[in-house]
Amino acid sequence: MVEFWAAGSVPCQMIDPIIDDLAKEYAGKILCCRVNTDDSPNIATQYGIKSVPIFLIFKNGERKESVIGAVPKSTLTATIDKYIDVLWFMVMNSPFNVCF
Repeated sequence: MVEFWAAGSVPCQMIDPIIDDLAKEYAGKILCCRVNTDDSPNIATQYGIKSVPIFLIFKNGERKESVIGAVPKSTLTATIDKYIDVLWFMVMNSPFNVCF
């Protein structure tokens, strides 16, 4: 799961603790990454990011689903659970800023 975010975004700040929880809860099952759109505008443009936060789910390197906005944890969990056995795991040379 890749979160596109911006430092000045209040919705991004609101959802940060949820993303931290999800990374811990799904440790070893998925890789959660964050891309700061201010620091990496080319990556944001490549994925057509127009607003933040937005969460992209990948399967075999292909974008499968997006979740837009500061949604409840249950929304993200339901989305992750649909793909849990087939999520794309990024390699060490990932173009994304932060993976945890």
